[in-house]
Amino acid sequence: MSQTAAAPVIGVPELPTVDLRELAPWAFFVGLLGLLVIFFVSADQGAVSIPAGTMVHEWVHDGRHLLGYPCH
Repeated sequence: MSQTAAAPVIGVPELPTVDLRELAPWAFFVGLLGLLVIFFVSADQGAVSIPAGTMVHEWVHDGRHLLGYPCH
């Protein structure tokens, strides 16, 4: 008598569910951080920048050109 084993069924794995209440604080934090980065990159020569002077402008100078912000 021969015995045959059933082949394992390979299916689509279940996707994990994410509760929006757990995701909201992280989305807010990442959005706020993104706005802060955009502010510092786009601040025109320190005229509206939080720290006085052009130090931040010099740090993000090349990034400003890559993103198309005028600075000269």
